[in-house]
Amino acid sequence: MAVITISRGSFSRGKEIAEKVAAKLGYECISRDLLLEVSKEHNIPELKLVHAIHDAPGMLERLNRKEEKYIAFIKSALLNRLKADNIVYHGLAGHFFVKDVPHVLKVRVLSDMEDRVLLEMERKNIDAEEARSILEKDDEERRKWSQRLYGIDTADASLYDLVIHIKQLTVDDAVDMICDCVSKEQFKTTAESRSMIEDLALSSAIQKALMDVGSDINVCVDKKTAFIETEAALCAEETFVKEITEVVDTFEGISDVKIECHPIVPLSE
Repeated sequence: MAVITISRGSFSRGKEIAEKVAAKLGYECISRDLLLEVSKEHNIPELKLVHAIHDAPGMLERLNRKEEKYIAFIKSALLNRLKADNIVYHGLAGHFFVKDVPHVLKVRVLSDMEDRVLLEMERKNIDAEEARSILEKDDEERRKWSQRLYGIDTADASLYDLVIHIKQLTVDDAVDMICDCVSKEQFKTTAESRSMIEDLALSSAIQKALMDVGSDINVCVDKKTAFIETEAALCAEETFVKEITEVVDTFEGISDVKIECHPIVPLSE
């Protein structure tokens, strides 16, 4: 049993590959349905969720509060689904959330721009120049999004276990390579790796719940202990810490809470 994440650009055949891999292995394939799940649960239009995980903030900008919530909701939903194992996920950001989990095979699928342009032209009935412009803009937004939020460049090959270029290799070749790779012993789920993904899922669920308490709250769960790092004005620290503790205490599987609250120093006038 394992999890496979497939990162790809628009019209790089990643969706087709993911669906074929899932069918061949008997795994569940998830992507857009995850957004639909979050949209329904939180009554958020799907388009707003898409923008949150695609459109990068400017160099001097931060995500607004709603966008932070949307990403927290998506991350929590994805990690909760990945606990089930035997999953193929294709879409943006999946490999960021599970980068240290050993039973997750992380795949990057590439395709030549000219091939992508032809597919975009056919889909939208537009000329080559417009198709190329759309694809280049989309690639740049995805790259900037990951760099601004996680300090990661999606083009960095070291993020992946397997990088496949669809040119001489066909879609079916890619499917065979992925299925062969994921069958290797190092990608089998173990008790330790399962515990890692369960901790990540619990961390993200707590993080999501704390979005209503305040921003800039980081959560890490390890061996039933929730480690919380945040900041607050000195006059509000006691109340803030109490609110955080009350939220975390509602979660099963947490036996201890450790909160590190850094003081916010007001700017001198």
